[in-house]
Amino acid sequence: MRLCVFCGSSPGRDPVYMEAARLLGDTLARNGIGLVYGGASVGLMGAVADAVLTEGGQVIGVMPQALVDKEIAHTGLSDLRVVGSMHERKALMAELSDGFVALPGGLGTFEELFEVWTWAQLGYHRKPCALLNVAGFYDRLAAFLDGVVESGFVKPVHRAMLIVKEEPAALVEAIRGYEPPKVEKWIRAGER
Repeated sequence: MRLCVFCGSSPGRDPVYMEAARLLGDTLARNGIGLVYGGASVGLMGAVADAVLTEGGQVIGVMPQALVDKEIAHTGLSDLRVVGSMHERKALMAELSDGFVALPGGLGTFEELFEVWTWAQLGYHRKPCALLNVAGFYDRLAAFLDGVVESGFVKPVHRAMLIVKEEPAALVEAIRGYEPPKVEKWIRAGER
């Protein structure tokens, strides 16, 4: 099994984020789960990759050439795949992965998570999507998403597809036990 981890290329202001990235990487490797990620050596991205590598796990990085040229690529990975664009990067990361986890991060992290979650909603894949809610980082997002359900723009079954856990071990357990919902249609006739 390989999990794709989306996270910040920044360490964030609170050291708890780096600690969580390292703990997630350690947990993945100790459970025989490979890492697929954006290929950077910096921030939370570098921390999670280094932790997996330290424990002898497999790490596949996927990075556009433009970012490799900025010298942020991790040079010690099991496998670094260099692609031409961000679109190619996301497609290859999704193809190589059996599930997706978002650690704290910024716009790129959010965009990547929402894209794969949307693909799951539409039935393009049946892979789990999850948040590691470090120190309540995603509490406001989870509350917002619950409000979107209440407003009628997301069905409860689709909201429930997003796994949210505070500890890496619980997250891995939930991902391993994930059963995608059986939804025949995501829009009913007459809902326009």
